[in-house]
Amino acid sequence: MRPIIIKKNICKVAFVGAGYMTTEHLKAFCNLADVELSGITSRTHSRAEKLAKEYKNLSVCDSIAELYEITKAHLVVISVPELATRDVCEEAFKYPWTCLIEKPIGYNLTDAEAIETMAINQNCKVFIALNRRHHNSTKIILDDISKQKKPRLIHVYDQEDQTVARNLGQPDLVVKNWMYANSIHVIDYFNMFCRGNIIKIDPIIEWDAKTPFFVMTKLTYDSGDIGIYEAVWNTPGPWAVTVTTQEKRWELRPLEQASFQSYGSRRLEVVPINVLDIEFKPGLRVQASEAVQAALDKPHSLPSLNDAMKLMRLIHTIYDER
Repeated sequence: MRPIIIKKNICKVAFVGAGYMTTEHLKAFCNLADVELSGITSRTHSRAEKLAKEYKNLSVCDSIAELYEITKAHLVVISVPELATRDVCEEAFKYPWTCLIEKPIGYNLTDAEAIETMAINQNCKVFIALNRRHHNSTKIILDDISKQKKPRLIHVYDQEDQTVARNLGQPDLVVKNWMYANSIHVIDYFNMFCRGNIIKIDPIIEWDAKTPFFVMTKLTYDSGDIGIYEAVWNTPGPWAVTVTTQEKRWELRPLEQASFQSYGSRRLEVVPINVLDIEFKPGLRVQASEAVQAALDKPHSLPSLNDAMKLMRLIHTIYDER
């Protein structure tokens, strides 16, 4: 691929898809001074036209090929339904822009591996939009626990409802693989907070695809860290994460809100939510800035394709039918 020439540190950003997540990405990128919103394409042309009226510099294109030819964008943000991601990536990977792909990278592990192969074969620069890695609450906890050497206990609480997903119009294939589409949001916290490599996975309550209800798994890391994944399906429950060290117990509930309890205290101290996680969908404003850095070949903290595949494989292992 011929590299894109970048002038004056201005990053031209294009978008594939015109749904809810694209609207949130547009808000975030529009807030950056070094960004030029350049074009959009969507299978629902009317939605793209509507967004182009709101963001005046967006050229509405009929295809990904036209999107690249008209915009010569440095960065393309791909936010499409799970079942469309593979075909969209196949087209997008033909061009020398940096790709930021909304999670999940495929509707299941096999689909993700096909996308990974295409990216490798095309020598594409691909990153994944795992926005919870960019929450200020995540950064606060990581900064604090990085000073502590002893083992950590990370407990991830997940709640999923396939009936609700189906009633919202999700296709049956996506609902069947709902752990990749939705549990991915919280399972990624193990990759954020646990150190080292997983050496043992113990299913405590195994997944039963025929009658989804409770799932519990213990992850043991070579660092001494322990992860506990607890999910309830089709029943009430929170999304929450706790990180326990000898000195503090951190809690994320909601995920953008960090609170802690210090050793010797029974009081829960609440850390204010960062303004960027209030004015924008949490994590997206920081993520947009990091994506621009990546597209301009500057240091950044975006999760790589390898990071995404590590996450997809962890989900597959937890929900592997035994």
